[in-house]
Amino acid sequence: MASYKTILIVEADTANRENLAARLIDVGFRVKQAATVADAAALALARDSRINAVILDIDFPDGDGRDLCARLRRHGVKVPVIMLSGDDSEEHVVRGLDSGANDFVVRPFRFAELHARLRAQLRMFEGSEDVSFRIGPYVFRPAAKLLQDPAGGRRIRLTEKEAAVLKYLYRAEGRPVARDVLLREVWGYNPNTDSHTVETHIYRLRRKVEPDPGRISLLINDGGGYRLREADEETTATRSISPVIAPTMATAMPPALAARALPFPMQIAHV
Repeated sequence: MASYKTILIVEADTANRENLAARLIDVGFRVKQAATVADAAALALARDSRINAVILDIDFPDGDGRDLCARLRRHGVKVPVIMLSGDDSEEHVVRGLDSGANDFVVRPFRFAELHARLRAQLRMFEGSEDVSFRIGPYVFRPAAKLLQDPAGGRRIRLTEKEAAVLKYLYRAEGRPVARDVLLREVWGYNPNTDSHTVETHIYRLRRKVEPDPGRISLLINDGGGYRLREADEETTATRSISPVIAPTMATAMPPALAARALPFPMQIAHV
């Protein structure tokens, strides 16, 4: 399975940058590229950048990669940064790490080694308390099972499975994820899992995360599965909902819950 993670390559040399981008794409990553410090900062600091890691050179016509790394850290960018350089002197390596880089790779390097270091940094980051994702109006902190709404000042607590579903859908980067995939990845095909498990969790999750409880705009039905609305989509999400699925919370209720007509509250209590 492809990783669907997005790597930002910041490298002034076009040939080196494009060659590395091609190699990363071959092993399942998405790639964004920047040839200058200014372009890299714009990409990394964008509200919905969805960058999972940065591979950063040091020398640029418009600045120093170490200064860029330090700037990203000051602005709260916590994703792994792997710094590249042809200078392996102790002072050079220490300055790079002190600027906030997680790892330092000396040129020339073997791609297999860089790939292994990148995977290791991603694994460590995803298991840390620092990892957070932007989902719609929320900052999602999987380790804390928490959604925060900076504009509205809300804190929404999630169950373990709700957090796992959101995390998996986020990593799909807008692609629809089938129900059976969620069953396998989140529940592990538990033999006790009934046919309404996914639908019930999605329904309850929607009650918590949809900005407007009367309209599905964030957690969307698509192709027999579910996906998260991308930041640049229309807020009504009508482009992506099948015509046979009315965009209302009533039709989103799974059969197991609809039959009992449980009186769920319209507002989630703030914790």
